[in-house]
Amino acid sequence: MSFSRESITTPTRLTGPFYTKSTLADDLRELGVRAGDTLLVHSSLKAHGWVCGGAEAVVLALLDVLGDTGTLVVPTFTAGNSEPSEWSRPPISEDWWPVIRSDLPAYDPRTSRTRAMGVIAETVRTWPGALRSAHPQTSFAAVGPNAKHITDGHAWECRLGEQSPLARLEELKAKVLLLGVGFARCTSFHLAQYRIPMPMESNSFAVMTEKGREWKTVQDTDIPDDAFTELGADFEQANTVLRGKVGSAETRLFEISDAVAYAQKWLLEHRASAN
Repeated sequence: MSFSRESITTPTRLTGPFYTKSTLADDLRELGVRAGDTLLVHSSLKAHGWVCGGAEAVVLALLDVLGDTGTLVVPTFTAGNSEPSEWSRPPISEDWWPVIRSDLPAYDPRTSRTRAMGVIAETVRTWPGALRSAHPQTSFAAVGPNAKHITDGHAWECRLGEQSPLARLEELKAKVLLLGVGFARCTSFHLAQYRIPMPMESNSFAVMTEKGREWKTVQDTDIPDDAFTELGADFEQANTVLRGKVGSAETRLFEISDAVAYAQKWLLEHRASAN
């Protein structure tokens, strides 16, 4: 088969901002990330623009800035390990529910891939030396000297509360970095929900136990996030939130303790006003 010269499409040449590990590290330092920080990162690679080396370069930049004494933490959630009757994107046939409950692979911190967390978080999950917490839906992965303290003891009946990495991060006076994402992704606000009156709900997942794979159902705090964008906007007005760009990504940096304390008060007030 032959092609005429006219039938061959020439690829469009890439233009525009160009970022590297070094330029991203400079941006992070200018924003306020420091060596020795414990840093919880929520991220979008796409928001950065064109990065030489992609997600690996972003992770290397973060680790370079944090240094040997800093700890990098990311959410590595696996929301697909859940009750199939509640799936909505898309919903599935009721005939499939018992099959999924019996055959869905159990959570394995070594192999279970993240879902909707982004390629940067997935890259950290598989980074040499990374540790990961035990919750089958809301795990966190960490690299650095505080990794074990942060990831140990994540209880199955406590997705994002006192027995989760969020509480350990608060103890360590960690910072939160919203790297190209908004407050809708700020999981730190969930810790506040465990400290105010909230309804309980059943939560189911596949896990490995001493008896082998089991489908478990536990009672846990209801943790809706539909108000987090509004909550975040108010938090930003009332607290110290450093803003800037890392690459092309709009970025925010703040103390996790500030976010949790403000969210606890805000959620109480807005829940009262809604009743």
